[in-house]
Amino acid sequence: MNEDAVRKALEETLAIVSDDLSGVRTGKASTGMVERIEVAAYGGAQILQIRELASISTPDTETIEISPWDKHVIGELKKAIEAANIGLTPGIDGDLIRIKVPPMTTEDRERLVKIVGQKAEQGRIMIRQVRAEAMKDIKRAFEKKEITEDGKFAQESRLQELVDGAVSRIDEASQAKEKEVMQI
Repeated sequence: MNEDAVRKALEETLAIVSDDLSGVRTGKASTGMVERIEVAAYGGAQILQIRELASISTPDTETIEISPWDKHVIGELKKAIEAANIGLTPGIDGDLIRIKVPPMTTEDRERLVKIVGQKAEQGRIMIRQVRAEAMKDIKRAFEKKEITEDGKFAQESRLQELVDGAVSRIDEASQAKEKEVMQI
């Protein structure tokens, strides 16, 4: 087992989960709600994320403003946000797209908590896949007599510590996001 490679894979997984969780809507406006929406820009010639086409800001807790760098894509940005079906209605105001984030109902909050749980579980699954690959490496090394039986158990134990740490970080992040979603 290459511990550095396992650490890197776990960190990449945690970054993916963190990015996914940031896109879950809370009671206030957040750039994460729209930044990863894909846009068929320039007549469909390119598929880009909103964050690649515009600056995104939240001037207050109820508004998201999107200012495209190329003003010619403003209509395509608006269409992409509408097509994403995330419950937001964009409006064009000159060279800006303004989105008023409506208050969430209790049902909305409960639905989003379930989504947070699903995203956290997807992260745990990715971590288990990293662990399975590392366990295969340890087993191969043992079968090739590259490590002793004690070495095998020590590496498996260290791997489990790394995995447990990553899983607890996902749990903490999902609990914090759930709390943020339920906050009124």
